[in-house]
Amino acid sequence: MKPKVQEILRGVMLRALRVVDIGLTMISFGLAALLSIKAGQWETLAGILASKVSLASCVLFAIAMLASHAIFSLCGLYVSRRMSTKPAEAFEVLRAMTVSAAFLWCEGKLFSIVLLSPGFLLAFWMIGSAVIIAARMLLRIVLGRIRKRGRNLHHVLVLGTNQRAIEFARRTERMPERGYRILGFVDDDWPGLQEFKSTGFPVTCSYAGLAEFIRCNVVDELAIYLPLRSFYERAFQVAQLAEHHGILLRFDSDIFDLKLARSSVEAMDGAAQIMANRSGIDGWQLLLKRALDVVGALALLIVLAPLFLVVAALIKLSSPGPAVFAQKRVGLNKRPFTMFKFRTMISTAESIQEQLLHLNEMTGPAFKIKNDPRVTRLGRILRKTSIDELPQLFNVLRGDMSLVGPRAMSVRDYQFFDEDWQRRRFSVAPGITCLWQIHGRNTVPFEQWMVLDMQYIDSWSLWLDIKILALTIPAVFRGSGAV
Repeated sequence: MKPKVQEILRGVMLRALRVVDIGLTMISFGLAALLSIKAGQWETLAGILASKVSLASCVLFAIAMLASHAIFSLCGLYVSRRMSTKPAEAFEVLRAMTVSAAFLWCEGKLFSIVLLSPGFLLAFWMIGSAVIIAARMLLRIVLGRIRKRGRNLHHVLVLGTNQRAIEFARRTERMPERGYRILGFVDDDWPGLQEFKSTGFPVTCSYAGLAEFIRCNVVDELAIYLPLRSFYERAFQVAQLAEHHGILLRFDSDIFDLKLARSSVEAMDGAAQIMANRSGIDGWQLLLKRALDVVGALALLIVLAPLFLVVAALIKLSSPGPAVFAQKRVGLNKRPFTMFKFRTMISTAESIQEQLLHLNEMTGPAFKIKNDPRVTRLGRILRKTSIDELPQLFNVLRGDMSLVGPRAMSVRDYQFFDEDWQRRRFSVAPGITCLWQIHGRNTVPFEQWMVLDMQYIDSWSLWLDIKILALTIPAVFRGSGAV
């Protein structure tokens, strides 16, 4: 399963139930209305509907549905419940339906709506609770089976080797359907470490090696189970490291003063856990962004299909080698993926790159040469017009990339990053275009490029994506910064 799909299943799919819940609530409303109508009222039902259904009644119905949706949100039905129990989730649904039924009762009294009788409200509560709970249980079963097969996994690194940390790991392993994979534990040598090793859990690294471990491995979450009173300074440094990388934190209380990370509470078998995430794109926002990606990529691929064929033929005719160039890039949370581009260089370009390092004109780890001798004559045209980027639309459909996001970095470039705060750019999926693209591309210094990526993450909105896409078109025509 692709990293993007994993992220959607972990943080977005449950929130997508908003639409499903509205539909189920409307169905429950209709069934409750039918069940609450007495036998003698069926003959006059058509007349009642004809005379009473008006714009005002439609508005009241819409208000009732939107209010129910808002109540569901306030009752916590759209936060990630991966670590909660089935009874706990069912209880939250019952609580939300009870508050919704109470709201409908108030609306009926306020506007003298005869339909909203006690019998109707009881039927609405029972039907709505049953169908919504059933939908969530079905989703749990489906996701549980997917996770047991090794997909949609959430990689967790545990800090501390005390009893609380061990119990957290054991609880996690007892619930494979929730998709949490314990990578290992982090700790220095201490008297209790030998006893800990008898548990069979691995110690992946010491605290001194934690930063390097995170840089080189897929880590979705850090679970801090240190004695915070005596290890506050160390825990604080770890929290800052996680914030730099844009990965999740799990800890017992919000004492780290993370300036940009947003906290949320998640229940695990009744125990409150606080999650901190500095990425500005999650939940329903990620779902909207993904919808824009799929629709936009499909439309562009259909419209540009003839251009794909022509460009591929010209590349094959003009120089030996494949028409499409595939290269490993660093994606979401540093997961590697294969990115596609139209080939613009000779087929041996990567093998001779080291010989050209002295000609590099970019600051930082990025490698760019304005008059790169490896670029073919046709390749210069493709780069100038950004046509070489078009095959990345397939990456967007596959979920590896987004239409808009930080540029995908090569594995070689990533290895030369020397500031952890820059690595937060990998907390969102890479994109075909971004702020760097519309601000001059290769004329922008590397440090400013990273600042633009942070600006995009922290101020993300769907409108910002649309704006960047619109501004990319004139930027491509200008060809500024393209090499």
